[in-house]
Amino acid sequence: MDSIIPLGQKNTLAEHMILFGADNRPPMLDKDLYDSWKSRMELYMQNREHERMILESVEHGPLIWPTIEENGVTRTKKYAELSDTKKIQADCDIKATNIILQGLPADIYSLVNHHRVAKDLWERVQLLMQGTSLTKQERECKLYDAFDKFTHIKGETLHKYYLRFTQLINDMNIYNMKMEQFQVNTKFLNSLPPKWSKFVTDVKLVKLATYEL
Repeated sequence: MDSIIPLGQKNTLAEHMILFGADNRPPMLDKDLYDSWKSRMELYMQNREHERMILESVEHGPLIWPTIEENGVTRTKKYAELSDTKKIQADCDIKATNIILQGLPADIYSLVNHHRVAKDLWERVQLLMQGTSLTKQERECKLYDAFDKFTHIKGETLHKYYLRFTQLINDMNIYNMKMEQFQVNTKFLNSLPPKWSKFVTDVKLVKLATYEL
């Protein structure tokens, strides 16, 4: 349980998001905050297995499938004929495309879902989002408002609540919106349902007593 409590630890909330984002779905694109989404998607990809190959697919394109000469005819190798490393890269090419598609709202998805190459898809989304980002002041106002209104969603698990909160704080960090740690901690606790807030507080008190001993 300690792992989901970001209070009193050296790691920043953004760093915790990197660690705990691995089992969460890709972040959903907010068209007003494309730069933030792009950064969080890259962090998400870095938490996947074979992360280097996934990023390679997004940044430089998919595997160039090797060929083989058979009966005097040159053909592309079948998947089963690839080396183990190239099989992993081929799998990562598909994963990269799926990760991006899962992070798109329906209206953007419908415009780009015909792309099957992650690099092409990534660049197409970037092209569509050019000029949609808010000004710095508008971004800050939007994020401060989201922070002020942040609260637990009925039926949401503690883990999901934590991930949503850390992603919001990470967005604020991306735009260099610095906040005092006590403000972040207080918001995290005060927005919890009473049953969870009491539990987290009790855990902190137990840890504090342990440290004092």
